[in-house]
Amino acid sequence: MAQPERKSWDVGRFLQTLSFFETIPVVSWLQHMVFGSSPPPPPQPQAGLIFDFSQPSSTLNQVWGALDDVVMGGVSASSFQMQDSAALFTGNVSTENSGGFASVRTRNFDPPLNLTGHTGIELRLKGDGQRYKFLVRDEDSWDSLAYTYSFDTVPNQWIEVRIPFNLMAPVFRAKTVADAKALNTARIRSLQLMLSKFEYNGALNPNFQPGEFRLLVRAIAVY
Repeated sequence: MAQPERKSWDVGRFLQTLSFFETIPVVSWLQHMVFGSSPPPPPQPQAGLIFDFSQPSSTLNQVWGALDDVVMGGVSASSFQMQDSAALFTGNVSTENSGGFASVRTRNFDPPLNLTGHTGIELRLKGDGQRYKFLVRDEDSWDSLAYTYSFDTVPNQWIEVRIPFNLMAPVFRAKTVADAKALNTARIRSLQLMLSKFEYNGALNPNFQPGEFRLLVRAIAVY
């Protein structure tokens, strides 16, 4: 049986992703020296809000960037843009080239975000019926342990999703890590939203549909 033809890999988008998230030291140094491209200071929660996307933001694309399966040779593509008093996470997720995820992630907060004294994260969003993931990291490195929570959306309906810190699963590349340390909420380095074909440890996302997706996010808060 003939093998399916692999789609062309977008090397330029791969390098652009690594550059935005400052994973190549030399490129990062040049960015800082020539363009002054350091991300804005981390948000300071006001009345529990970390990101209030209902208000226009000129720094959205300086803080948040697409992190898709192009980093593994895939062809999925996503974006995060202001629309309808919210931030729209949208794009096309494809399982071609053994891929299957699209995501948007913040650049590392510097200094880290301190969320001590709070129970968890609250999302206010409207989705398309698919199951998404929210990820938090407390380490500086690019490919580090993430604390992850999966949630289902209701098609075209605004909902609130509460994510207790103590129920977030420690995960490395979609595999749970049984002996991981507890999340350090005093040192949050990045936040991430993801649509993935996979759940954890090889299990498939039961509500995943390849193709176009849409997730409107009005706010990311703490409670």
